[in-house]
Amino acid sequence: MRIISGDFGGRPLKAVPGNATRPTTDKVKEALFSMIGPYFEGGRSLDLYAGSGGLSIEGVSRGIDEAVLVDRQYAAIKTIKENIAVTKQPEKFHVIKSTAEAAIHRLQGSLPFDILYFDPPYAKQTIIKDLEALVVANLVAPQALVVAETDQFADLPETVPGFELIKQKDYGITVITLYRYTGR
Repeated sequence: MRIISGDFGGRPLKAVPGNATRPTTDKVKEALFSMIGPYFEGGRSLDLYAGSGGLSIEGVSRGIDEAVLVDRQYAAIKTIKENIAVTKQPEKFHVIKSTAEAAIHRLQGSLPFDILYFDPPYAKQTIIKDLEALVVANLVAPQALVVAETDQFADLPETVPGFELIKQKDYGITVITLYRYTGR
């Protein structure tokens, strides 16, 4: 695993040890950022299931100003911090050890996010519920982009209240779904 492009491009990333976390492959990450960017002019991102932190780190490497990374596993938090150290710009990252639900509650009142990454464990698809909670907490910026990584069995809906489906693409067992926030 590596940072593919941008300011930190080419730097190696570690995977979370064990089988509890499934990292996004470089191929899928490259395709995903080609769809949504590939580069950004600032903004904030949130990853509620950060794993190794690869998506958020890639986003900051490509121009996102600030990334908030959330994971509930100690091994993931440790790996995220090691991967952030590779960037030599830790001030651009905020790491929270928490469940997604508790993190949303904790973040309420902070600035809204422009990009939201969702890559929960495939067996626990809570993306729609998490999106609804983020909207209620006023944590979704106007025109925010939602990037959901699932398996082909997740079957995310085409219509989500307040969101427009932009694109859905299969990469083997992985499916990337993009939504744009259109408002309540």
